[in-house]
Amino acid sequence: MDASVPSKLELEIRPDVDMEWIAGGTYRMGSNRHYPEEAPAHDVTVAGFWMDRYPVTNAQFEEFVQATGHVTMAEIAPNLADYPGAQPELLVPASAVFRSPAKRVDLRNQYNWWIYVPGADWRHPVGPGSTIEGMENHPAVHIGYADAAAYARWVGKKLPTEAEWEFAARGGLNGAEFAWGEELSPGGTIMANTWQGEFPIENLASDGFERTSPVGFYPANGYGLYDMIGNVWEWTTDWYRARHRTSGRGCCELVNPRGGDREQSMDPNTPLKIPRKVIKGGSYLCAPNYCRRYRPAARMPQPIDTTTGHLGFRCVVRSSTEK
Repeated sequence: MDASVPSKLELEIRPDVDMEWIAGGTYRMGSNRHYPEEAPAHDVTVAGFWMDRYPVTNAQFEEFVQATGHVTMAEIAPNLADYPGAQPELLVPASAVFRSPAKRVDLRNQYNWWIYVPGADWRHPVGPGSTIEGMENHPAVHIGYADAAAYARWVGKKLPTEAEWEFAARGGLNGAEFAWGEELSPGGTIMANTWQGEFPIENLASDGFERTSPVGFYPANGYGLYDMIGNVWEWTTDWYRARHRTSGRGCCELVNPRGGDREQSMDPNTPLKIPRKVIKGGSYLCAPNYCRRYRPAARMPQPIDTTTGHLGFRCVVRSSTEK
């Protein structure tokens, strides 16, 4: 049987009409040509799984909140005990919002364009007074890892591993630069919601979107998945490590890998011991002159206590033998 076609049993257990069957297989994960955290490229095998066709939308997340009363991380004041030395008056419900600076800035300092805005959350994506009205079909943002995991449990799904996510994003194009081939904009066609212009001061919005776009607006990849690249970064379950681990004592699980270690995921350059998960896919803020991470191999660390206006998620369902 063609492994790309789900079996009768798999079709019978299809969890959601808006999910696609990803048959699994062996592929080349990572890249040796770009950022150091993507290396080394190595072969990984994943089993088949179902994946959400789109990122979780505002409408879907609102249904979850209404049903469960869930309060997101961005809506909860941080605990002073977790942030020694912080000024108590600054520990209020808030989230990171992109603000374009008025002039060219040092691209090595992300605080030149990220601002913690009290009152910013999934309902108010750019802060108090903003709304998701008319954006019901946009990805939910300002979602913390715990929020994404809670939603996944509610719908009877899981969050993907990094290996699953990257395999799915490649859409069968093993080793290709992008999810659709070797060119960012083949024939001048914009294939994903990324930044057009000089980041962070000039947003040409050639695709018509300054921030998020409706899910499914751009072409699907070879597996029928939308927005795997651009629009919003997406959470995975893997703890972050600075490079892919492919050798060494006790290594390595290259079949259905669950990467990383919680303790090792913490940033050694900060006294705050906040573990970090791997996020994938890039966002509407990725540009040719900054953060060229609109590629399946690209990856970033994200502290699990931090929410932003360009971070969302999607879910998977594994077979009964793959938890």
